Amino acid sequence: MFWFPGGTTGRPASPVGRPHEGRRRDDTPAARCHSEVTMSQMPAAVSIREVGPRDGLQNEEPIPTDAKVRLIDALSATGVRRIEAVSFVHPKAIPQMADADEVWRRVARADGVRYSALVPNTRGAQRALAAGFTEIEVVVSASDTHNRRNVNRSTEESLDDIAELIDLLHGAGATVEVIVATSFGCPYEGDVDPARVAGIVDRVVRDGADRVAFGDTTGMGTPRRVRELLTAVRDRDARVPVLLHFHNTRGTALANLLTALELGVTEFDASVGGLGGCPYAPGASGNLATEEAVHMLHDMGIDTGIDLAALIEAAELAEQLLGKKLPSGVLRAGPRTRLAG
Repeated sequence: MFWFPGGTTGRPASPVGRPHEGRRRDDTPAARCHSEVTMSQMPAAVSIREVGPRDGLQNEEPIPTDAKVRLIDALSATGVRRIEAVSFVHPKAIPQMADADEVWRRVARADGVRYSALVPNTRGAQRALAAGFTEIEVVVSASDTHNRRNVNRSTEESLDDIAELIDLLHGAGATVEVIVATSFGCPYEGDVDPARVAGIVDRVVRDGADRVAFGDTTGMGTPRRVRELLTAVRDRDARVPVLLHFHNTRGTALANLLTALELGVTEFDASVGGLGGCPYAPGASGNLATEEAVHMLHDMGIDTGIDLAALIEAAELAEQLLGKKLPSGVLRAGPRTRLAG
């Protein structure tokens, strides 16, 4: 059985919810649809992994090591409980991550915060383990063309490599998350069949993956496609925790998050200020901004454990360190509680 973090089985809750007792409400069909199909299915809490220091900065001009450390430390003080800190890749491939070892050595590890690293291959995995990471992410693209552009391997070849990486990392006591990039569409091939993504999930779960993430690498996902993909994976009966990674390239990230919430997903990636993209995916700029996700979730009564004011300050710091404006609307306008003076 496919299952989502947060205690559900992956089967959507019945669309017929129980009305809140004693609450006056519009009883039209449209109002019932809104209150029963959406709010009655919402989780009490959501976990957000901050990916700005890795996925965000890899798509920007390189910044000094000190700046990266300052950003990670600022994010660690916001209440976020998971941070993707660095990737251990060849500096010729991603020069922005050339100082990963030094960044990690200098980060002030905050109590209660789990830090992870992304690796592309065995050499990267060995470096991550030597640095002391126990939570590791690896990536494979559902699109063969994108995978070849990314790591010069076919999807099938990368899956073979990942099976070996899982054995290596598990042997060292680390957990492994497999990120399936281009899960919702490929900039080179177009639509990606959800059944193909589900087949990849079957394979990596069989090989021992501890978690699977679905990446909307170039922002091609829509609520419809999120629903189709999660349904396809659920129906394959694969038991694995799921995390979703949305880009806001076409303005659909929050809508996609809301759809995934309704289906029971409670773990998401987001990037401070909306930093991010993919060097091998044209048009991929703009991850879901962490402060936009937190702002919406808190207004819905969903706990993230994150201090929104501190998060906005971290986004402002990111702008200062990068010397540019970031795309987050909440960073620009502030929370809805900010009134005109």
